[in-house]
Amino acid sequence: MPASPLNNLDLRGAVPLCHAFLRQIVRKGDRVLDATCGNGNDTLLLAQLVGGGGMVWGFDLQQEAIAATDSLLRLHGCRGQVELLHAGHEELATHISEPLRAVVFNLGYLPGGDKGVVTRPESTISALKQALELLLPGGLLLIVLYTGHPGALEECGAIKQWAASLSPKSFHVWRSRQLNRPETAPYLVLVEKA
Repeated sequence: MPASPLNNLDLRGAVPLCHAFLRQIVRKGDRVLDATCGNGNDTLLLAQLVGGGGMVWGFDLQQEAIAATDSLLRLHGCRGQVELLHAGHEELATHISEPLRAVVFNLGYLPGGDKGVVTRPESTISALKQALELLLPGGLLLIVLYTGHPGALEECGAIKQWAASLSPKSFHVWRSRQLNRPETAPYLVLVEKA
């Protein structure tokens, strides 16, 4: 299926929409964070966008995810601008102190991995709060949420409650969901720091 004619904007799902926002805001030399590396696709895009003068931090609890991300980055010649951390995203403030242009959370479980290892509301909310503290004015926090696995509805509910509580004077918060897809389809929550 070809991309939408709107500047080749891909609107097929939450992840492509997230990537479209990243392409609009992240520039060469920026500092950015992938809070959940998974198989490395978000990390790779961020590394390509920031270039050799930028910096990407990538977190994941699973060594399998770190290894997959490392391989993908090396394959594309982008490993030099990425620091991979085998740690939970709730530890991000202990590793990062620099202001960030963008932060990505792709929640749920590692595709192709152990479906019993999933992101959890408590650690995710802690990480989201830390990420907002590091986000530059005009920066974006992008959260791809999945609802089809055990515990996902609780995490989505906690994130919705947290995001709704953010001051509209300080943050612009959006939820984007495809209306012609099932309720279990992933969706995107976007927070812009004013």
